[in-house]
Amino acid sequence: MAELAPHTVAPGTLAGMPQPTLSLRHDTVLRPWTDGDAQALRAAYADPDIQRWHVRELDSLDEAREMIADWRAAWAQERRLEWAVADADGTLLGRLGLKSLALFDGIATIAYWTVPAARGRGLAPQAVDAATRWAFDVGFRRLELEHSTQNAASCRVAEKAGFAAEGTRLGAARHADGHHDMHTHARLVGADR
Repeated sequence: MAELAPHTVAPGTLAGMPQPTLSLRHDTVLRPWTDGDAQALRAAYADPDIQRWHVRELDSLDEAREMIADWRAAWAQERRLEWAVADADGTLLGRLGLKSLALFDGIATIAYWTVPAARGRGLAPQAVDAATRWAFDVGFRRLELEHSTQNAASCRVAEKAGFAAEGTRLGAARHADGHHDMHTHARLVGADR
């Protein structure tokens, strides 16, 4: 069956480009994940807050390496886009991902976390904003962000990054302690911050 409109982001656009490094403030960047990040990634997923909101842990360095390898492969396959948030010396400070890519519609969902030592510095909103601007530059038109209604810190990140609140999806996500209602936010290309 033929589509009657072109893809908003043409298939092959992302796979055909190298993953960029995006500069943030204070000598921090969004950069591609490396094999050298495995230990820090495993340590990040040992943090109780990351476990609570992302519902996973990494039991071994091999699992961390596999996750990094999958994230790199996902870029080439245009399934998801994952960056490490790092400081100038390469220390891992967080993660920023675009998942649930819908190239036809030009929509993706933002996901992120920061390690405990990086929290409270405004790093997550900076990372979300930088990835959003990049995504709009390559053709996406709408980015969505969703978080548990119990996660007030994530709500603040969304607001600071210019994501307008759109509503609440009841019982929409499974966490270790049960299903949570989820706040939804979105930012559209061309919308003023």
